[in-house]
Amino acid sequence: MESSSPRSRLNEAVHSATLRILNALVKVLLRHGVSFHTFSDLAKQAYVEVAREDFALPGRKPSISRVSVLTGLTRKDVQRLLSATTSTDVGASENHNRAARVVAGWVRDKELSGADGTLPALPFEGKVSFSEVVRRYSGDVPPRAVLDELKRVGTVEQDEEGNIHLLARVYMPRHSDLGKLAIMGSDVSFLIDTIDHNIEEPNTPRFQRKVMYDNLPVAAVAELRPLAARHAQEVIEALDAWMAQHNRDANPQADGEGRIRAGLGIFYFEHDLDADAGARK
Repeated sequence: MESSSPRSRLNEAVHSATLRILNALVKVLLRHGVSFHTFSDLAKQAYVEVAREDFALPGRKPSISRVSVLTGLTRKDVQRLLSATTSTDVGASENHNRAARVVAGWVRDKELSGADGTLPALPFEGKVSFSEVVRRYSGDVPPRAVLDELKRVGTVEQDEEGNIHLLARVYMPRHSDLGKLAIMGSDVSFLIDTIDHNIEEPNTPRFQRKVMYDNLPVAAVAELRPLAARHAQEVIEALDAWMAQHNRDANPQADGEGRIRAGLGIFYFEHDLDADAGARK
């Protein structure tokens, strides 16, 4: 029996990886009432945008015919999708990034913490205030806009005197599906971009690691959750402090050329294998 060709094995690997990604994504889509028809339209839009923006021939304007050849879509479909007024909304993602920087700066700034390490409430204005934290760690964004976002997702609350209390030491939308979906859109795309880079540029890999065991008892996992969160938070806060020194929004004195978005994402995961096995019986 002949073995499959390298190209065939590569296609099988791509298809298998795609199916695993789609299984996770479709679970979210069905939960939010997104039909296959809508997903199909979104997939077509993504194919056209990527073919046009990332696979254009050097020095030549991408044509409808080329996009059609690359994607397998008809020229009529390509024309329709290019004519539609659609764009990727980065506003929610940018709001998340700025709000996260404010919370991280508030937590680590020694001037803002008490002698015992607690974080007292801050007035909105003043030398030591919420507005000053925003200025230090989020550039020229209006403090009121950041406060509204943090209040909206339950990270802070404002008392009757107007003082602002930090309820969580990390920015993570707890009551906002919109915020969590925005994070899904940005974080998953960043991870896939890193994996794609490591496939295409093996000589200059980006950091991509995970640690996983598949036979942990329930009691050990209960201890692992807070342990992983604590160590991950320490790494994130250390890198956040370093990047804030070099980011020109947070530190106008930082110099250098170009504008690069860079960072490190860490997430915890677990999967009940016994429940999966029971469901298959």
